Amino acid sequence: MDYYTGRVVAITGASAGIGRALAVALAQAGARLALSGRSREGLEETRRLCGTEATVHIDQVDVTDQTAVHDYATAVAQELNGVDALIASAGVIHVGGLASSEIDDIRRVMEVDYYGVVHTAQAFLPHLVASGRGNLVTLSSGLGLVGMASHTAYCAAKFAVRGFTEALRAEMRVTRQPVTVTCVYPGGVRTKIMETGTYSVDASCEKVTAAFDRYVVRTEPEVCAAAILRGVAKGKGQVMVGPDAHAVGLAARLAGPGIERWIGPLQRRFAPR
Repeated sequence: MDYYTGRVVAITGASAGIGRALAVALAQAGARLALSGRSREGLEETRRLCGTEATVHIDQVDVTDQTAVHDYATAVAQELNGVDALIASAGVIHVGGLASSEIDDIRRVMEVDYYGVVHTAQAFLPHLVASGRGNLVTLSSGLGLVGMASHTAYCAAKFAVRGFTEALRAEMRVTRQPVTVTCVYPGGVRTKIMETGTYSVDASCEKVTAAFDRYVVRTEPEVCAAAILRGVAKGKGQVMVGPDAHAVGLAARLAGPGIERWIGPLQRRFAPR
């Protein structure tokens, strides 16, 4: 964790979940933090958890607002004399069949989970390059490796993040920019993303959340944050988090499109009714 001491790290989605756990871990490592999110109350709680000795700046920023994100990146670089690392962890979810889902709910997931990453990466990239040793970190998902019924919007966004990040990593290498690009694939992490998500008329938030907590969650946010930070410090291009993410990643590589043959039966068995 000495890798982060004194470095300026910007984190989106820091008002809860993985973003909050990353902020606390980085504060303990001596990083200087610029935290953004949608909830001022949540950001204040994250700052409190980081401790009074940590350097923590908080701002409410909507990652779907390109202009606001670019202005924010400029302000952070000016206030903290540069930015060394960016972790784009803001995300939302929608659950439900495509036919019964509202297009606005699907669009919202793409705007936050995909375009939010694009806006943030584009805004902070010049500052990461200027640092001479930048890190750009995006969060895809285990569902950015395989498709799952009733998660079309989320899978689409996370697959898009995966492709965007891999292409950006190649771009940094081809243009010889001093920025290491890492894509993170968390499995089931104990956050409130299901509770705060949107649902179609044929999906129950209560049942889906209960099933998620019972069958899917395998990793605590603090464990997830530690795995991410270790991988980033080692310069890894991909970081799998949790035994489920590792299993899905291996299965996707070995089975290819045939993975649907066992993903479907598993989902039918454990999906809420």
